[in-house]
Amino acid sequence: MAWPTRVRMFEVGPRDGLQNEKQEVSPAVKAELVDRLVAAGIGTVEAASFVSPKWVPQMAGSAEVMAAIHRVPGARYTALTPNMRGFEAAREAGVDEVAVFAAASEGFSRKNINCSVAESLEMFRPVVEAAKAAGLPVRGYVSCVLGCPFDGDVPPGDVARVAAALYGMGCYEVSLGDTIGVGTPARARAMLEAVAGDIPVEKIGVHYHDTYGQALANILASLEFGIATIDSSVAGLGGCPYAPGATGNVATEDVVYMLDGLGIETGIDLEALVRTAWWISDRLGRPPVSRVARAMKARLDQA
Repeated sequence: MAWPTRVRMFEVGPRDGLQNEKQEVSPAVKAELVDRLVAAGIGTVEAASFVSPKWVPQMAGSAEVMAAIHRVPGARYTALTPNMRGFEAAREAGVDEVAVFAAASEGFSRKNINCSVAESLEMFRPVVEAAKAAGLPVRGYVSCVLGCPFDGDVPPGDVARVAAALYGMGCYEVSLGDTIGVGTPARARAMLEAVAGDIPVEKIGVHYHDTYGQALANILASLEFGIATIDSSVAGLGGCPYAPGATGNVATEDVVYMLDGLGIETGIDLEALVRTAWWISDRLGRPPVSRVARAMKARLDQA
């Protein structure tokens, strides 16, 4: 099987993972989480989201998080910026990259950001243009690529159209997200085939949630397709407030364990990553959902 020889892990735990926590997580804890992830070898971390605290209370203090991080040369610290106000705040905070997000389904777009898919794309255009003018790379996210909690199944062609629009306006990469975790390998491959008709495979990332336990299988199918960028969240943190019943992102340590077993390089120290998963989980008052983190705990405690 022609796997990629190396995979870029895009860590979303400090943002996508923590944004749905009910308890407050301080900027200091978030910054330390970012530092620990980078120390474990993760090269790109989505550290913050510059959105209104009214809509996402857990993301309040993003500028403080960015200020508290101990920057490591070569590491990339990114942030979600849904509008121009968020972009300006992110730029002032010194982020290395920004991201915009659109949905593949009308129902999710209207519920999530109160506008149509077409309107959302127009809203993001000035953000992308401003970022390019400032020399900041822009990543695009597409939500609900394999199913929507409001519209049901999402046709692959709809995903391809939104992804192509984001790529066309200047996003260097488009991450395709199974927001509610309903996808299976065959459906994931069909969706990737549709998107790859408009975007080079090397410009596509995948972002799978594990609601039905299919995330690793979907990642394996994506690797076989040639995808070499995988979004994940330490300890399996995350969920979706607009997707009832949706559980977290696939756990970074579970993905790294699988990639190690396939001989695919990531540059990540799995033991350090597992220790980080337990560190943040202890602060949240619950164990990680990651199978690998649980399985390795006893051995690491004895080390």
